[in-house]
Amino acid sequence: MSLQTYFADMHIHIGRDKCNQPVKITASNQLTLTRILKEASRRKGIDLIGVIDAHAPNVLLELKELLEAGFATELTDGGIRFEKVTLLLGAEIEVYDAYCRGPIHVLCYVPTVESMDIFSSWLKGRMTNISLSSQRFYGSAQELQQKVKELAGLFIPAHVFTPFKSLYGKGVVTSLREVLDPKLIDGIELGLSSDTSMADQIQELHSYTFLTNSDAHSLKKIAREYQQIALKEPSFKEFSLALKQEDGRRWIRNFGMNPKLGKYYATVCQECMHQNKPGANQCVQCGGKKIIKGVRDRITEIGQADMKRINRPPYLYQVPLEFLPKLGPKTYERLLTHFNTEMNILHHVSYEQLIQVIQPSLAMLIIQMREGKLDIIPGGGGKYGRVKK
Repeated sequence: MSLQTYFADMHIHIGRDKCNQPVKITASNQLTLTRILKEASRRKGIDLIGVIDAHAPNVLLELKELLEAGFATELTDGGIRFEKVTLLLGAEIEVYDAYCRGPIHVLCYVPTVESMDIFSSWLKGRMTNISLSSQRFYGSAQELQQKVKELAGLFIPAHVFTPFKSLYGKGVVTSLREVLDPKLIDGIELGLSSDTSMADQIQELHSYTFLTNSDAHSLKKIAREYQQIALKEPSFKEFSLALKQEDGRRWIRNFGMNPKLGKYYATVCQECMHQNKPGANQCVQCGGKKIIKGVRDRITEIGQADMKRINRPPYLYQVPLEFLPKLGPKTYERLLTHFNTEMNILHHVSYEQLIQVIQPSLAMLIIQMREGKLDIIPGGGGKYGRVKK
């Protein structure tokens, strides 16, 4: 079988389980496992997704019911096939041990329902509430890594530069070796406020594949960032080979928002949102003292690498369609009606086809977005940037 290209978003949360109980408390109530699978397959056009709350018992129960009813099938090489999308089972876990001084979020993926059952049972004795997302793990970070590897799983530090709950963002950790075993890391998730050129300023990250994922808390946020990868087919085994760049499997390109659109790109005052210089202790505009250091300034603070020899796949700046001025819900639905999936709209539909459905000015914005040419107003301090009108 020859290699094909597939789109993947590996960080999607569950808002509610099958019993209508919260999983990720800050996520939409509409974000259930079944709705995620339908949205990814039918509307987004994503081929491979990672649901990172699959350790929650009622989420696992819903998955088993889909399998028993024949709506989904477990693959020999790992993962679950539902219609046109393959699901990988993951868990986002908060690490905060005596060494890391976190909290730090990490992503753990395992290949089968059986291995996730084992992992969930193991976590239950090391967490306060196994039914919730992103819960604190009472053990060491390396103990968690070793368990994931025992289960033939994958371990990826999450959104590593964001100011809260990330490897580098809080300002306490300057090297992943202070917290983790580098040999047991399979990739690095960048987060919405950084790109590959920013992350490659950190020398110790050069050997890892970079992931760009949505961290979706609602259905519409699925695939706001994603990657295109070369595989024989979407499965756990093939995804693992691509992370390691083995047997021809590889990352082709990352698609992500311009870091300036991220909520934590610039250093700002949390009270008035005015941008401040790195190291500021007090806002120059309002006098406020809650200054949130931006990802740009944090990377500059700890970066030291010579990037001339780094050979990364292209990183293409895109934004979710909802970010485009004058593209409201009705227009979005009209586009889907005509072109089937969001991936088709973002990658394949021509300008001439678009103007048959929407205004030429909006069609041109989509083409400019596809080419990474949109003008951006930076975000920071928890507030997204925006596209200039």
